[in-house]
Amino acid sequence: MSEPFDAIVVGAGQAGPSLAARLAGQGQKVALIERKLLGGTCVNTGCTPTKAMVASAHVAHLARRAADYGVSIPGPVAVDMAAVKSRSDGIVKASRSGLGDWLNGTENLTLIEGHARFVADHTITVGERTLEAPRIFLNVGGRAVIPDYPGIDEIDILTNSSILELTAAPRHLVVVGGGYVGLEFAQMFARFGSKVTVVERGDRLLTREDEDASQTVADILAAEGIDIRLNADCIAFSRSDEGPVVEVNCNSGAPAITGSHVLVAIGRQPNTDDLGLENTGIATNDHGYVLTNERLETSVEGVWAVGDCNGRGAFTHTAYNDYEIVADNLDGANRSVEARTDAYALYTDPPLGRAGMTVTEAKKRGYRVLVGKRAMTRVARAKEKGESAGYMKVVVDADSNRILGGAIFGVGGDEAIHVLLDAIQSGMAYIDLKNTMHIHPTVSELIPTILGELEEA
Repeated sequence: MSEPFDAIVVGAGQAGPSLAARLAGQGQKVALIERKLLGGTCVNTGCTPTKAMVASAHVAHLARRAADYGVSIPGPVAVDMAAVKSRSDGIVKASRSGLGDWLNGTENLTLIEGHARFVADHTITVGERTLEAPRIFLNVGGRAVIPDYPGIDEIDILTNSSILELTAAPRHLVVVGGGYVGLEFAQMFARFGSKVTVVERGDRLLTREDEDASQTVADILAAEGIDIRLNADCIAFSRSDEGPVVEVNCNSGAPAITGSHVLVAIGRQPNTDDLGLENTGIATNDHGYVLTNERLETSVEGVWAVGDCNGRGAFTHTAYNDYEIVADNLDGANRSVEARTDAYALYTDPPLGRAGMTVTEAKKRGYRVLVGKRAMTRVARAKEKGESAGYMKVVVDADSNRILGGAIFGVGGDEAIHVLLDAIQSGMAYIDLKNTMHIHPTVSELIPTILGELEEA
């Protein structure tokens, strides 16, 4: 016999719990289903543990540079990976525990542990239970892509999840993938003491960014002793007595690399392949992402898709914004996912904060582009902190004078970028931001200055 609910939320990542609690607070009877861990990717294998470990790696890096700041540290700097992991695990456990306490204490909300599968458009089974509701919200997240490279089954590989379980730094970590996840782990483990090699099939790192970002991150990583192998057009794996072998076939350098550990970080895929979607009219694309309209409604009336599974962002902040859009629309608003400005960060050290369009993207869209740019070596705050790698860049539409995008690759870039993000979202003319007085000494204070130095790109 089916159990009736007013709403069913599948997945307790960033969007799911807030949505379930909001509906329950309105007096609706809500079921929240989670098959593994509360908090989803961000809390368990994404932002929370990785940024905790990035913080540990940053401390180790600064300690090794202590003399640059006139500080003396006796003896060599050592990293206790077990302690690093324990610290990270503690932060994760506290976040997950707090989330569980909140949900379990929410009236009208039933938290169900198990694997949800559709048997009809509005009917879901979880083990022996059958639930049905007129409104269903999918927040099932994603996981690492495991590529069908030759020999990959012959070696033990690490993903962004399993690498977090290491209690000792690898002797030689080979990172396959020169994107955001791969580069963060590459720098992190280099600072923990591992020899690190990054293998990328393309001709540069961070291929979705402008070329200056690719070159900047390559320079930063190379300065820390990380080897970068580009144009790896024939990646394959095998096993040797010394460890796993990654065949790269690059234009220069050895044709194969023997490491101790291999991290595969070439992308993500949605967790939609085992939901029983074939028993519904819910449409997906060729990559398994659930197709939605701008209100995040699927092809089945009364079913929405939020978070990583809809292919509209795959970040914690986009997932939470999905929740806000859906919840507000249910309350009578008319919000659209198309109205938000893309924004994200690469958490290498220093970080890259990005908002809106790149120069390349703006030109492809037909804009006449003005660009303001300044190296971080000319930013007082960066020089004072002894962290002057990177640059700041603003992209402006020459015809409307609106700010189209920006990149701040340097100390504080992940925070300072919000100045540009807010300006873009509000449709501000660049002259209004140019004439704003900012605080010295900060990274953000240079944004008005840069807007006074625009040149046609």
